[in-house]
Amino acid sequence: MTENSSQQPASNPELPTTYAPADVEGKLYERWVERGYFEADEHSDKPPYSIVIPPPNVTGSLHLGHAFEHTLIDALVRRKRMQGFEALYQPGMDHAGIATQNVVERELGKEGKSRHDLGREAFVERVWQWKNESGGQISGQMRRLGEGVAWSRERFTMDEGLSKAVQTVFKQMYDDGLIYRAERIINWCPRCLTAISDIEVEYQEDDGELVSMTYGEGDETIVVATTRAETMLGDTAVAVHPDDERYRHLIGKQIKLPLTDRTIPVVADHHVDPEFGTGAVKVTPAHDPNDFEIGNRHDLPFITVLDERAVITVPGPFEGLDRLEARSAIVAALRAEGRIVAEKRPYVHSVGHCSRCKTTIEPRLSLQWWVKVAPLAEAAGDAVRDGKVKIHPQEMEKRYFDWVDNLHDWCISRQLWWGHRIPVWYGPNGEVVCVGPDDEAPTGEGWTQDSDVLDTWFSSGLWPFSTLGWPERTDSLAKFYPNSVLVTGYDILFFWVARMMMFGLYVNDGVPPFGTIVLHGMVRDEHGKKMSKSFGNVVNPLDWMDKYGSDALRFTLARGANPGTDVPIGEDWVQGSAKFSNKIWNATRFALMNGATIEGELPSAEEMSVTDRWILSRLNKTVADVDAFYDDFQFAKISEALRHFAWDEVFDWYVELSKTTFFAGGRPAEVSGRVLGEVLDVMLRLLHPIVPFVTEALWTALTGRESIVIAEWPADSGFRDDAAEKEIELVQQVVTEVRRFRNDQGLQPGQKVPAELTLTGTALAPHEAAMRQLLRLQPAGDGFHATASLPVAGATVALDLSGTIDVAAERKRLTKDLEAAQKEKAQATGKLGNEAFLAKAPDNVVDKIRGRLAKAEADIERIGAQLAALPQS
Repeated sequence: MTENSSQQPASNPELPTTYAPADVEGKLYERWVERGYFEADEHSDKPPYSIVIPPPNVTGSLHLGHAFEHTLIDALVRRKRMQGFEALYQPGMDHAGIATQNVVERELGKEGKSRHDLGREAFVERVWQWKNESGGQISGQMRRLGEGVAWSRERFTMDEGLSKAVQTVFKQMYDDGLIYRAERIINWCPRCLTAISDIEVEYQEDDGELVSMTYGEGDETIVVATTRAETMLGDTAVAVHPDDERYRHLIGKQIKLPLTDRTIPVVADHHVDPEFGTGAVKVTPAHDPNDFEIGNRHDLPFITVLDERAVITVPGPFEGLDRLEARSAIVAALRAEGRIVAEKRPYVHSVGHCSRCKTTIEPRLSLQWWVKVAPLAEAAGDAVRDGKVKIHPQEMEKRYFDWVDNLHDWCISRQLWWGHRIPVWYGPNGEVVCVGPDDEAPTGEGWTQDSDVLDTWFSSGLWPFSTLGWPERTDSLAKFYPNSVLVTGYDILFFWVARMMMFGLYVNDGVPPFGTIVLHGMVRDEHGKKMSKSFGNVVNPLDWMDKYGSDALRFTLARGANPGTDVPIGEDWVQGSAKFSNKIWNATRFALMNGATIEGELPSAEEMSVTDRWILSRLNKTVADVDAFYDDFQFAKISEALRHFAWDEVFDWYVELSKTTFFAGGRPAEVSGRVLGEVLDVMLRLLHPIVPFVTEALWTALTGRESIVIAEWPADSGFRDDAAEKEIELVQQVVTEVRRFRNDQGLQPGQKVPAELTLTGTALAPHEAAMRQLLRLQPAGDGFHATASLPVAGATVALDLSGTIDVAAERKRLTKDLEAAQKEKAQATGKLGNEAFLAKAPDNVVDKIRGRLAKAEADIERIGAQLAALPQS
């Protein structure tokens, strides 16, 4: 299992007495980058392994969600690099259209200006200036986290190459009839002043009002209800179900629309639910998606009554009022006319909000650009159904299918200035020309380019292949497409993953953009609560990295990463991970001071002690377990397996059991030193993808080699020694039991006690010196008087507790505890034996009582053993 790298060993540098992450991490990272360890060579003969970063917004900074996701990606890539793959971790950032434009507009606002004061060209230039000076701080923060990305390949969704990819795809889809322009209802944000797609709308329960009012006069009145009374100014019909007898006499008639000089028809439409409300609905085709469909079916007029800022535009008393002001004023006017039948306040209902600024969305008729998604979505669904792409965990497939199987056409135009401008020109005589990247744009009087830009998700949907040079058939594209794995949060399964699937399959001849989609959950606080500024529980990961080191944060995040589930995290857990780093440091330093080495071949099994063979057997099983967990993306299990092996088995057992060997010297110490060196070498390499900094410092000190980043990933040698494992398990059983007894008797951990060990005829005899050392047991000596005797694992440990405990008081305490346990057992047994109780009690209650019974029985056995071990007088 010795690492086979060509790196040359050198003399081991001396390790400082304590581990100080701040003194280690920055220097190591810069060294890694300078030596090009993270770069990927498209001309290499090594098998490819590629992952793209979910591109963070150029406006953003590293938050715990980024740190979590990036830790998982980095661990996968570092391991594959060590396994001999040409590993690419592709970095880059998203231009984040709305968010970035908002940032720069706020900066202009401080100067008393708006973007319109600058004009489009100057404003876009100002945004580029902001991006170059202030954007992208997250790149430096990613370095702090230790991310092994190929920095020379860093991309930006609006750089020249990616812009060419965007224009190429738009032109191809336009020519194929998959992109079209149409006037339809869209989600409009009156604050951001742009259309947004369905997936950018967040729904929440708001307190509103439901107003019921009468339309028409005399016998031709009809009651309708609405939560948006201001839209009644744009009503062009009332709809009823064609089979509703209550309104059959009104179908086809014109009725008076209140507060206006218009009449509107009553139409029959199967969309109306006659059982809901009054069975009659007002129809506002220009301001409601369902009404839009009714309007098309019945050839109704489309009247827009709100402008882009949600202000009333209809001439009259309400003109110029904001939608909420108009709502109150219109209800008051209807009430004055006696048309209000009922008012319900508060009326809690689901309301859409802009995911960026949280403003209430306004459905609005607008001329926009759309993607016809049906054929693209079908291909994206089939790729998963056919097994070309696997989703992990598999239970997330249902969410994916629920989305792609029910996609509506995608509104891709945004009324912004920052972004990829739509490559369509309009001529003076109604001409429409879509221009590809190699085409000349029309020139001449009257020709203008579409003023809108593309939805940010359009360009980020091309990310897996545009970052590799597509549409050019580059060597990088040939080497690294499709990506091996995509690691991302389940929350953007619809925003980003589905887009990449549709685009990737479309432009790459049915080849999906990645082979496996690994979905993780959201980072939450230690109580499982969503992190939010309003809750006051948002954590800056840089603060924890400053305090405890980047490895501590990474290990904490990986240890909480169960597939598809949310991840709670608290500072105590990061502090615990920092202790783990310190434990690794101190134990490795001890090992180096006591002869641990990787020099020379491993001694034969015959030369090794049972303890040596045991730890090598456990080491190989750990290698096998870690590999299996990696293949299943079980980061929490990887972390726990490594922590248990390193802390418990290597440091707390192997090192402690071997101390007598090391102190004695001679050939046995040399053998154990070589075994310990082997164990540390492999253990540090296993840990490296998750905790890269401390493992680099320790591994180079241990081996004298160049870097663990380019070391070979450990392989399971197949060495197993079940007999040695069973023998050490017996030692552990004895030590654990005696430690528990000492603790129960109130003895201090370091307090020495005379003891006599009867180990004859057991496998424990060779371990007596180590067991005495671990248990602080002195030789029996003269005057020894056994006051307690513990039979365990076929051996007997007799202890002289004279003068160390008050036997009478201890017996009284234990007797009281035993009586309480016996009483608990009797009560639980009685309930479980009562057939009437069992017939009525819920399953969870019965299970709880069974648990109480099991605990009581275990307590009785434990306390009885403690009493039996006490002196009789």
